[in-house]
Amino acid sequence: MFYSSSASAKEVTATAPAAIPEGEKIATPVLVSPEEYDRKIAHMVNGDSSGLWPVKTDYPLEGAILPFKRIVSFYGNLYSKQMGILGELPRAEMLKKLQGEAAAWEQADTVMNVVPALHYIAVTAQQAPGKGNKYRLRMPFHQIDSVLSMAREIDAIVFLDVQVGHSTLQEELPALEKYLKMPNVHLGIDPEFSMKRGHAPGKVVGTFDAADINYATEYLAKLLKENNLTPKVFIVHRFTQNGVTNYRQIKIRPEVQFVMDMDGWGHPPLKMNTYRQFVYKEPVQFTGFKVFYKNDMKKNGRLLTPQELLALKPQPVYIQYQ
Repeated sequence: MFYSSSASAKEVTATAPAAIPEGEKIATPVLVSPEEYDRKIAHMVNGDSSGLWPVKTDYPLEGAILPFKRIVSFYGNLYSKQMGILGELPRAEMLKKLQGEAAAWEQADTVMNVVPALHYIAVTAQQAPGKGNKYRLRMPFHQIDSVLSMAREIDAIVFLDVQVGHSTLQEELPALEKYLKMPNVHLGIDPEFSMKRGHAPGKVVGTFDAADINYATEYLAKLLKENNLTPKVFIVHRFTQNGVTNYRQIKIRPEVQFVMDMDGWGHPPLKMNTYRQFVYKEPVQFTGFKVFYKNDMKKNGRLLTPQELLALKPQPVYIQYQ
């Protein structure tokens, strides 16, 4: 059984790159146009005057996607039509629909070009313990290869999403390393299914701490340095207060672009409030927003439009459709 997810700035500039510890191997964090970066950050902040946004960080490394482009992704698993649009529609129909959503976003915001993405759940939480008592199932590599093949058809990037169950990121990320070494493959993790207190996935909402997140970003940064890669985009889904703990301790690295993705479903006012409470008020770096094709329509609901989401402060630079 598979599980899907439940339920004006004061200063718009980045700080100079941090000093590199002696002996540490790292690519030089230089942009072709720091001015363009600052302009895109100002556009993203969208006039917020709270002082929370933008978060001051180093300039990203050369080749960074964010904030220069917006990512529009389809989420799911090839074994399940219930987990998201990626596994629900036939290949050609799904890719055409994704291209249509990307075009709609480019029309709504002419400042930001769009990168399409396929966000594939590579490790799925399970209700039963399964092999190793981990309450998770790793997808076979041939399925990941299929997603990579789909992505090539429309010049999309790929995210591999991890639902650890009773496992850990320390166990799961190395198993995906050959894919994470690829320049077009990025990472997502889902706190909802990180069951630190021993519950079966789906019984209660799980959690990741800053320490878990810092392990993941350090792991990605190491891969980048060792393989001369461009920065990885790293998605953390969130829709509850305890879904991510100790957010102030999350370390931002120039090799990794961090996105806190609003992952709740429901009517528009509920979703907007979830974004304000758990993404806007606890800034890390960039923000994302998930739209549920089915769950958002329950009880006479409707889908939020690109224009409505672009009114958010800050604007999400990662959009996910499930």
